[in-house]
Amino acid sequence: MKKCLLIAFILSMFLVGSVSAYGFYLNCTDTLPVGQTLKCSVDSDFPAGTGFDLIFYQSQYTATELDRKTMTIQSDQATQYALFDTTGLKGGQYKVEVNFNGAQPSLRSGSTSSALITLTDRSGELTITSPTTQNLADALLIAGSIAKEENNGVQIQVDGDSTGRIFGPQYIQTTSNIQSKEGVFSQTVSVTQPDDYNVQFADAEGTIGTVTFHVVAPTTATTAPVVTTVKTTKTTVPTTTTIPVPTTTKSPLPIFVILGALGIAVIGASRMSWNRK
Repeated sequence: MKKCLLIAFILSMFLVGSVSAYGFYLNCTDTLPVGQTLKCSVDSDFPAGTGFDLIFYQSQYTATELDRKTMTIQSDQATQYALFDTTGLKGGQYKVEVNFNGAQPSLRSGSTSSALITLTDRSGELTITSPTTQNLADALLIAGSIAKEENNGVQIQVDGDSTGRIFGPQYIQTTSNIQSKEGVFSQTVSVTQPDDYNVQFADAEGTIGTVTFHVVAPTTATTAPVVTTVKTTKTTVPTTTTIPVPTTTKSPLPIFVILGALGIAVIGASRMSWNRK
């Protein structure tokens, strides 16, 4: 009898302990391609106001924190959701774990406070042949190829950092490369302003990868003013030296020459007078 009472007491202690503990149920997508958003949900019957963080870790050789979301149990204890961006991460093993504010509470049996996630990386299947930096006047050209895609098409979605969604998600045609079996694609998406445009590629198997294209404003070449140097040549007019022409001064005739001439004139006049007589 005493033995039965002891067993009943022990069972009642477990029951009380089980009733006093709270349940916490974390559920996350277990496998998804790099670039897709990791979605996690939380259900719990903790009292309203209970705060905790969901921490997103890279769980390989060491646990490296990548992101965390702060959450609080509401009065209606409704399901809550947390989203984690996986863009730019490598393929591999990751983990989401709850971290309560303050002391770690006792959890009810069957609770889940952590989740393992596997990210698959398909970015190696994508080759981009168009420039990732483009001029606004020519943008946006998205061209490249998908390994082993052939004619199956590829889905693209274009989101600007400041402009938001401008294209897709929409499947575009791929043309088979006979030699490599790659699916070659080319698509021009009209853009109206400089921005960073994130292009997400996907197919029937899920996300392949995301490539960022930088669209810049047209550059106006500044032409430096041409300075024309005019070489001034000083023209020196040669100085003309006037050589004075010597003035010829007529020397007066000697007096005796004058007197002789007068005498001859008088004698001639006298003879003419005699002849007339």
